[in-house]
Amino acid sequence: MKGDRYDPKALIAEAYRIEGISTAECRSIFMDWALSLPEGVATQEAVAKLVSRHAEPLPDHPMSAVLREGLAQGRPAARRGGWRGRRGRE
Repeated sequence: MKGDRYDPKALIAEAYRIEGISTAECRSIFMDWALSLPEGVATQEAVAKLVSRHAEPLPDHPMSAVLREGLAQGRPAARRGGWRGRRGRE
């Protein structure tokens, strides 16, 4: 599935092929996947597509749980680093 709009590096598809993969490993793969998503592809749209493609047929796989978490949580809150993150704590 290389070149797929929703899984351009086939990271999610490969995760489903790894026997004995852990939830922590799936989360790491999910992060790599999110960072490699092409510009113009909505993250929620892509996650929803991957849930229907992979998580529905294999509901007990650790990556299925990670994909569902990503779908339920939506976009994570932006990290406030540097001086903006420390502002107001003093």
